[in-house]
Amino acid sequence: MPPAAATNLGYTPPDGGWGWAIVVGAFISIGFSYAFPKSLTIYFKDIQEYFAVSYSEIAWVSSVMLASMYAAGPVSSILVNRYGSRPVVMVGGVMVSTGMVLASFGTAIIHLYLCIGVIGGFGLAFNLQPALTIIGTYFQVKRPLANGLAMTGSPVVLFTLAPLNQFLLDSFGWRGSFLILGGIVLNCCVAGSLMRPVNKKALKKTEKTEPPECNGGAAEEAATVDTITQSDNLTEENQKESKSQGCVNRFIDISLFKHRGFLIYLIGNVVMFFGFFAPVVFLAPCAKHKGIDEYSAAFLLSIFALADMFIRPTTGFIGNTKWIRPRIQYFFSFAVSYNGVCHLLFPLASEYTGLVVYAVFFGFAFGMLSALLFEVLMDLVGAHRFSSAVGLVTIIECGPVLLGPPLSGALVDIFGDYKYMYYACGVFMLVPGIFFFIMHYFNYRRLDKERGQIVAVDVRTCEEAVELKTNPDDKAAHDTDE
Repeated sequence: MPPAAATNLGYTPPDGGWGWAIVVGAFISIGFSYAFPKSLTIYFKDIQEYFAVSYSEIAWVSSVMLASMYAAGPVSSILVNRYGSRPVVMVGGVMVSTGMVLASFGTAIIHLYLCIGVIGGFGLAFNLQPALTIIGTYFQVKRPLANGLAMTGSPVVLFTLAPLNQFLLDSFGWRGSFLILGGIVLNCCVAGSLMRPVNKKALKKTEKTEPPECNGGAAEEAATVDTITQSDNLTEENQKESKSQGCVNRFIDISLFKHRGFLIYLIGNVVMFFGFFAPVVFLAPCAKHKGIDEYSAAFLLSIFALADMFIRPTTGFIGNTKWIRPRIQYFFSFAVSYNGVCHLLFPLASEYTGLVVYAVFFGFAFGMLSALLFEVLMDLVGAHRFSSAVGLVTIIECGPVLLGPPLSGALVDIFGDYKYMYYACGVFMLVPGIFFFIMHYFNYRRLDKERGQIVAVDVRTCEEAVELKTNPDDKAAHDTDE
């Protein structure tokens, strides 16, 4: 297991320049990827009445879309590794547009599952992963800030789409609205055109790593000793294993399943995602269920998005500080736990004022978590392995993402009340939050111990190299005296 995440990009990221244009493109791509499935909940009540389906059945529309977005993660990662981010994002925009146009002609709920859920979900995957990956190639020091700004796209797009969708629904019905949305999402192609690959040749690293407390000659000796040691340790068994896994690892790095930090992240996230999306999906339907008018219910999503919009860049600034950056996993653990507490307190919101307060605090909690969600993964595995890591994570998370909202909808069907659904989501968020706190405490201790061992080995190697250089000189001086 690697002791720490390393950059190992082979060049120094510019941390600015065209990178800010990349952030703008990622802002649009990520915005549509996360906000689009949530904004479609405005149409759920009308579609539910049109097709005469239950809460659980209508929840499958957003659920299948989100699950397809996550399931297509490895495919997207492979395409990004092969062709780069720009063409993948542009193809994704066309796919989402095609899915929405086809859905407008649907005659059964299954058609919406296929067109919006599968085709649209795959298109969103081709927008999400490339946007997340390319930020890591342009930023290193300012990466938490860049990720926070890019992730702000989700609340901004949701804040815009929530009232717009209600207006389109009243003016054109859900079929006409889907046609118009099919044209709007083509803006993802514009975002993709901004994602120019970084010029790695111009940014090649020139600095060389030197062992601590060594002069130039001793450093050469230490490097020679270290090279010989590494060559001896490369056994025939490792060579055979490397050849057998080379074909697989060329596309996606399965060795991540031996990475301690990656496994902690994966286990916690699998549980967390059972309760991650359902509270947003059912926020507007819950308000309508309480007798609140449609525009006020839709406005709750805008309030949620406004709070989300404010907290994401703020979280990026805080995460980039010298006090938080070295232990950013604790910050993420707090954000997960905070979400759980918000959902557990939701039943206290019995009137519209209470729902507004909940939407504000939930927006803060959701924005903090979303701003850190992929930054902490990159912190654990390093930017050079992030593309493969996010692909593996999303394919495994697609299960809870797919099942979470329908299971939550089933609770509403059974009890006839939304509070039990929010209780369940609160537990699904609070438990992994506590898990993250405990596991990262022990992980940080292990990492500190491993770093200390590495420093001790470097110092010992340096001393041996100096001794190797000093002994021949002493022997030559002794021979001269004789």
